[in-house]
Amino acid sequence: MNINLGAPYERILSGLIEKGYAGNQTEVIRQALVAYDRQIKEEEVQLVHKGVEIEMAPIVAGKVKTIPMSKVMKEAGL
Repeated sequence: MNINLGAPYERILSGLIEKGYAGNQTEVIRQALVAYDRQIKEEEVQLVHKGVEIEMAPIVAGKVKTIPMSKVMKEAGL
């Protein structure tokens, strides 16, 4: 695969190789993709946690009536 990244990105690649962070351009790009994937996954987890926090706020504040799990299980015959 050939990719034309442009001069600014070529300089970044060269700099990272010169500093010893990777042996070649392919390694730099692989590392960048892994780091980006990790970042996206972390952001997704943060969004889920925020959503749960928002949904739990009324329950924690006592504004929503909850049913004990034991009662739900009993009514479901479990």
